[in-house]
Amino acid sequence: QVQVVESGGGLVQPGGSLRLSCAASGISFSMYNMGWYRQAPGKQRDLVAVITPGGRTDNADSVKDRFTISRDNAKNTVYLQMSTLKPEDTAVYYCNAKHSWLALAAKHDYWGQGTQVTVSS
Repeated sequence: QVQVVESGGGLVQPGGSLRLSCAASGISFSMYNMGWYRQAPGKQRDLVAVITPGGRTDNADSVKDRFTISRDNAKNTVYLQMSTLKPEDTAVYYCNAKHSWLALAAKHDYWGQGTQVTVSS
């Protein structure tokens, strides 16, 4: 059974930092692209950052130079280090695991339940 579980959300003041973690089980973690998405109230779910099995990363323009995605294949865990947080970063953050082989991606695409991040003074 596949499980994708996020942790580390919470309330933080503007300018602060927070680190999210996402632990995946039941999959061959090293074969998966891992991504962080976020969804603010009334808005669509948007990609924040993604990391390939080989460690190549890509960030949304809105978080470049502030957020860093990383992974530990030995721990089946992906992280999102967030710094210089802004009120507009407030959202539910979701972790996604998608198989890196194109032919398998549609069938092997898993989501966590999300973790709330609130940036407010």
